[in-house]
Amino acid sequence: MDTTITPAHKPINSPRQVLFASLIGTTIEFFDFYIYATAAVIVFPQLFFSAADPASAKLASLATFGIAFLARPIGSALFGHFGDRIGRKTTLVIALSTMGISTVAIGALPTYHTIGIAASLLLALCRFGQGIGLGGEWGGAVLLAIENAPPNKRAWYGMFPQLGAPIGFFLSGGVFLVLSRWLTDKQFFSFGWRLPFLASAVLVFLGLYVRLTITETPVFQETLDRGEQVKLPMLTVFRDHTRALIAGIAVCLATFVLFYLMTVFTLSWGTSALGYTRGKFLLMQLFGVIFFAVTIPISALLAERGRKTVMLWVTALIGVFGLIMAPMFSAGTVGAVAMLALGLALMGLTYGPLGTVISELFPTRVRYTGSSLAFSLAGIVGASLAPYIATSLAKKYGLPYVGYYLTTAAVLTFLGLLSIRETKDDDLSTTRG
Repeated sequence: MDTTITPAHKPINSPRQVLFASLIGTTIEFFDFYIYATAAVIVFPQLFFSAADPASAKLASLATFGIAFLARPIGSALFGHFGDRIGRKTTLVIALSTMGISTVAIGALPTYHTIGIAASLLLALCRFGQGIGLGGEWGGAVLLAIENAPPNKRAWYGMFPQLGAPIGFFLSGGVFLVLSRWLTDKQFFSFGWRLPFLASAVLVFLGLYVRLTITETPVFQETLDRGEQVKLPMLTVFRDHTRALIAGIAVCLATFVLFYLMTVFTLSWGTSALGYTRGKFLLMQLFGVIFFAVTIPISALLAERGRKTVMLWVTALIGVFGLIMAPMFSAGTVGAVAMLALGLALMGLTYGPLGTVISELFPTRVRYTGSSLAFSLAGIVGASLAPYIATSLAKKYGLPYVGYYLTTAAVLTFLGLLSIRETKDDDLSTTRG
């Protein structure tokens, strides 16, 4: 039913509304996030940092990429507080607005040539704003999906916000690829790179419109009706759900390391050490993202039979992939394409059920805060410095050590998965803990 009336005379969200609202928001958020990741490799080192030392400029640019991951736990705590106190809907609207404003501002920034070091600082500030917004967006979008889902379809519903990642990446990579083809290098570095950041304003307005049409999730509404909100959700998570938080961080770790190696690091290394052109490597990555998108729903369907088993198998495969990543990447174009396709396929298999798994570890009254914090803190450990660490390892010890880095992360995630319970049969409406 699409328009059943509640006692408060508000329409219940239809499956179509829920899935589209959760998907469109994360698509926009990840589009904004990824255009920064791409620009951090191919644009910002030249325009926002001193040209005296190109290698240091690239490392500094990658460091600003990591700032967002430091900001995400702050966003998780801030938006999680209100998401667990007043509701998912309002909080999601504010989170999307925060991300959108920060992204558009990047497109309007003056460069290092114009205002010197102030340009670098302003870029870092806007990146911090992106991190704040994304810290509040992801957890709320997943909860919007799973808290509206039938009990036997939570992994399937929870997969839709996860699909926003490959779609957002495909859109961002596609935009930069088109700009690289249509504009000369001079035009691209003069104004072309700004266009994706400025154009994201249109997508943000679309996302806000969709988000404003939905109502509160039934599961959280029951919590409101029973008056079960806690005064300080973050304190409750750290005090009463420490084990779940630590396990959630570990469960996310390999996913973060894998993704940012397959996107940011490979783009940087491929277009420098391996000599690929920017356009060619972006095209190779876009091909790999197709596998990322296809495997997300496959893993969600498998996870309806058991989250933990699926995640354990995929994590083991990620660990093995780390051992063969370097030889594949170094084996010419065919090997590099195969490496990207395999790595991003594994990414989809682990990412599809991830939001559902993490969210189900926490009770409703702190679920927004708990799941968002686990995801964001894992981002600091597994993603914020992943491109920097991988680049340093590759330069100092050789490319195989980047793969060993990934395998180590997979081992830690495997241990985290062993520590959690199977949650597929849990009732989200039941108060736990």
